[in-house]
Amino acid sequence: MRTLSISLLLLLACNGGAPGDTDASTGTSTTSTSEANTSTTASTDPVSTSVDEPGTGTVAPPTSTTTTTGPVDPTTTGTTDDSATGEPVEPPGVHYVGRHDDSDPSAIRMSWSGVGAVVRFAGTDLHVSLDDAGRYFTVVVDGVVQPPLATQPGAQTYPLATGLAPGEHTVELYRRTEGSFGVTTVLGFDITGELLSPPPVTRRIQVIGDSISCGYGNEGVSPCGFSAETENHYLTYGAVAARAVGAELHTIAWSGKGMVNNYGDDVFEPMPQIYDRTIAGDGGTAWDHARWQPDVVVINLGTNDFSTDKDPAEDVFVPAYVAFLTHLRAVYPDAFILPVAPLLWGDEAIMVAGYLQSAVDQRHQAGDMDVAFADINAEPNGWGCDGHPSVATHEAMGQNLVNALGEHLGW
Repeated sequence: MRTLSISLLLLLACNGGAPGDTDASTGTSTTSTSEANTSTTASTDPVSTSVDEPGTGTVAPPTSTTTTTGPVDPTTTGTTDDSATGEPVEPPGVHYVGRHDDSDPSAIRMSWSGVGAVVRFAGTDLHVSLDDAGRYFTVVVDGVVQPPLATQPGAQTYPLATGLAPGEHTVELYRRTEGSFGVTTVLGFDITGELLSPPPVTRRIQVIGDSISCGYGNEGVSPCGFSAETENHYLTYGAVAARAVGAELHTIAWSGKGMVNNYGDDVFEPMPQIYDRTIAGDGGTAWDHARWQPDVVVINLGTNDFSTDKDPAEDVFVPAYVAFLTHLRAVYPDAFILPVAPLLWGDEAIMVAGYLQSAVDQRHQAGDMDVAFADINAEPNGWGCDGHPSVATHEAMGQNLVNALGEHLGW
C-alpha cells in the first residue's frame, strides 16, 4: 500500500489541483486538508448511551495509506451534483465541523462545543494527530458511536478506527467539552487507504446557548459538580435534533452566559459579546459568517439572566434580545431564527416567555417574519450535575426541537 499525506492532498483539492504529488519510489503521497464545517449527520442516532460499540464496514479494498495535516474546505469547490441529494460532489477532503481557524493549514484551531471533523475514506485505519486541551471527544465510525476518546495537551497521535474491513468508511470526531477548557489543534490525519469526498451537507442548524446547550453535567448523576468527564455535547438536545433531521450542527455556547447577565449577576462578556469569535476564549479571532450560513438559528439564553435576585428588567432584557436578533439577521439574511424558552420555573418562566414573544413581535414589526418563539423544554427525567438536564431530558428536548423545526421549516 502507498501512504498518502492528507494535509497537502486536501489543500491541493481545494485549489483545484491534483490530489497529491506521489513519489513513485516510496509510494507516499502528501496532502493538505483545508476545512469545511460539517456536523452531526451519522446514519444512526446513538443518543441513548454514552459508551458505544465498535463499528465495521465493507466496500472496495483500500488503495493507499494517507497522511493529512492541514485544512481543506471541500464544500466550496464542487463541480457535479450528488444524484441523491442534489448537492455538489466535493473533491476528496477532510470536512471540519464548527468554527475553526485554518489560517495555518498545518495546525487548525477550534474550541466551541461539538467542533470536529468528518473523514470519509476507502481503507482500514484512521489516526488523528492533536494538540488538545478539550480532553474528550466522541468518535463515530460508520454511524456507530465508539468509547470516548481521551486526549491530553501536546502533540499526540490517537487511533480513531483500526482494523476495519477493507472498503468505504466514514469517521466522525466531535469535541464533547466546551470552549472554556481551551483550544483543540488538529495537526493532521493518517489514513490507511484512500481519502474520499466528504458526505454532502444538506441542512445546517446553529444553536446559541449556555451550559444546557454545552451539555454541562448531562452524563453525571446528581448530586455531582461540573467536570469534563460528565459534559457531552454529542448527547445535547441540539445534537439529538440535528441527527434526527440530518443536519450539520454548529453550537456557540458557554456555561454561565446570558443575554444581559451571566450566572450570579456577572455582567462581563455575556453571549452577544463573544458570539462572533472563531475561538471561544480568544477575542481576537473574528469569525467570517459568510463561510457557513445556517438554515435555522436556535437561541436558548435567559436561564442565567434570571438565576439570582438581580434579574434584568423587561426594558433591559427585551431590547438586548431584539438587538441580538437584529445582528443575527444581518449576518444570516436567509436563516429562520428560533428563540426558545430558557429553563426556568413557575411565574418566572411565564414572564420570560412573554419577554421573548415581545422580542419576536418587535422583529415582526420591523418586517422580519422569519422569527418565531418556541418552548422545547421537557419534563425532567432525572438530573445531571448541578441541576442540569440529564441525557434523558436532553433527548426529550431534542424531540421537541425536531417538532418545532417541522412546524416552522417543514423538516
